[in-house]
Amino acid sequence: MGIFGALTTSVAGLRAQSYALENISGNIANSQTTAFKRIDTSFLDLIPDTGVNNQLAGSVTTASRETNTVQGDVQAASVSTYMAINGNGFFVVQKPGSFSDNQPIFSGVDNYTRRGDFALDKNGYLVNGAGYYVEGVPIDPATGNMTGSVPQVLKFANDFLPAVPTSVVSYRANLASYPLTTKHDNSIPGSELLQPADFASGNPRSLGTPATPYGDATIVGAAKNNKLTTPTPISTSTLLAGGTNTNSLTTNFVAGNTITVNSTTIQFYDSGAGGTPGAPPNLYLDLATATVGNLLSTIDGITGASSTTPPTPSTINSSGAITLHSGIAANLTITTTNTTAFGALGLTAPVNVPRTGGGTAGTGQVLGSDLQAFINESVSGGAVTAYDISGSPVSLQLRWAKVDSSSLGAGHTDTWNMFYQVNSSATGTDLAWQNVNTDFTFSPNGQMTPAIAGITLTAPTIGGVPLGNISINFGAGGVTQFADANGNVKVNQIQQDGFPAGSLQTVSIGQNGRVVGNYSNGRNIDLAQISVATFNGTNFLKRIDGGAFEATDQSGQALYGSGGTIVGSSLENSNTDIADEFTKLIVTQQAYSANTKVITTSNSMVQDLLNVLR
Repeated sequence: MGIFGALTTSVAGLRAQSYALENISGNIANSQTTAFKRIDTSFLDLIPDTGVNNQLAGSVTTASRETNTVQGDVQAASVSTYMAINGNGFFVVQKPGSFSDNQPIFSGVDNYTRRGDFALDKNGYLVNGAGYYVEGVPIDPATGNMTGSVPQVLKFANDFLPAVPTSVVSYRANLASYPLTTKHDNSIPGSELLQPADFASGNPRSLGTPATPYGDATIVGAAKNNKLTTPTPISTSTLLAGGTNTNSLTTNFVAGNTITVNSTTIQFYDSGAGGTPGAPPNLYLDLATATVGNLLSTIDGITGASSTTPPTPSTINSSGAITLHSGIAANLTITTTNTTAFGALGLTAPVNVPRTGGGTAGTGQVLGSDLQAFINESVSGGAVTAYDISGSPVSLQLRWAKVDSSSLGAGHTDTWNMFYQVNSSATGTDLAWQNVNTDFTFSPNGQMTPAIAGITLTAPTIGGVPLGNISINFGAGGVTQFADANGNVKVNQIQQDGFPAGSLQTVSIGQNGRVVGNYSNGRNIDLAQISVATFNGTNFLKRIDGGAFEATDQSGQALYGSGGTIVGSSLENSNTDIADEFTKLIVTQQAYSANTKVITTSNSMVQDLLNVLR
């Protein structure tokens, strides 16, 4: 090649370093461009065809080396529609070929980009900063499933999300084993239960439940001592009136005091002081000799108690606690003119002990006339807003009433009924609450036995608004009965699947790459799945303006389903490293200078040759 060959090679070297400098300058210029992929420079030696012993270093040319597979840093952004791809892949985009009436006209040719600074334009398209419109697959808002597999330009209009009527309520709760109803009394077993006899318009228990025969109820008084110097528990032999250090009540009854039991009056007189009994219909006890046993026997006579027929006669235990029985004929009510002496018996006046059972067969309904009795004998089970087919809201109120208790002895099981409110303003014969007509029974371990996974409210009308069938799902072990200090129903979950119509307010990108629509009704609905395309030959894509790429024969066609993860509210930075580019800039400058030195030297040698000819 000689001297002139060296000159042309140096010129090629200058050209190659200039090409590298152009790439470096482009990389530095785009160091802040979102998702920019730097271009490195490859130098290729060009070797002339000579013999083995005459081989030369040859000339040089350059080629660009893409870094499309090198990811830039992903950083959080404050815009909810920004997104970045963590891993392999590109967003699928299109750029309009023209506009008509301010609407974009697309050519149908897909491009690909890593630039994810997308924002909604006035027409409802997601457009990035370079003017490319993102593509994806729409999602059916009712099912949450994609409606196809081919990406299309996404548009989100301000349409209404149709109302969805409530069809399922998910419910989880614990029912207090001893509900603290308004009428509960710890001294009266069964007082926490729903009492059918208190409902004049019909027994609200599950439809068809047989009428419960009246049963005996009890009240247990507090343990009391007598007034002996060394006090001992009162007993049937304890006097109703006596002096100091005697087996008598700590507070005496006195002549003229009365105790009225179920409208029958017991009056006290003192024969020791010259008193005499009065005339019927009152019953009389002589305080000179009367004992606690005499008083209990008199009360039993009024209630109908005996040792052979219910109710069991009143008793007093070894601790001095009295147990009274209501009997079957009537509820037990006791008043007295001497509450202090009555309190010395361990009892608090007035006494009200409703007998158990009574009422009619179960009607499954609570009418307005019995509303207060129902509220007094049940506990709140929570509430949820349900929706009809047009999206009108309805408050679905629930209450629980315990209707039987294992504490009452053999033949009794912890049983509850569930009710929903039909009419909050019900009066008279208006239907106020509806029983779901299912008995929920519980074993001693607090679990439902048998387990009931759910019940269905058949087309209920609530507050005058007709609803479709509503399934209340409890799931496995969703409703339990454990002790609760507050005596309430603890609702752990009460959710329904309906919602009113709403208009689209904003959109955002979820961490799974789905476009989420935020509606005026508070619903967040998946609207589309952003498509991510991958290529077998990623670094052979052709660059076009705005950080976008076109597929080529060498890159292969776009593939879907194996791309990286889309990260919402984030952007990918340029993968340009300024320090690295500055280092390459120095090396390129030195190489360029060296090539100019070769040209200078070659020129000097040519001048020396010309001087020989002179």
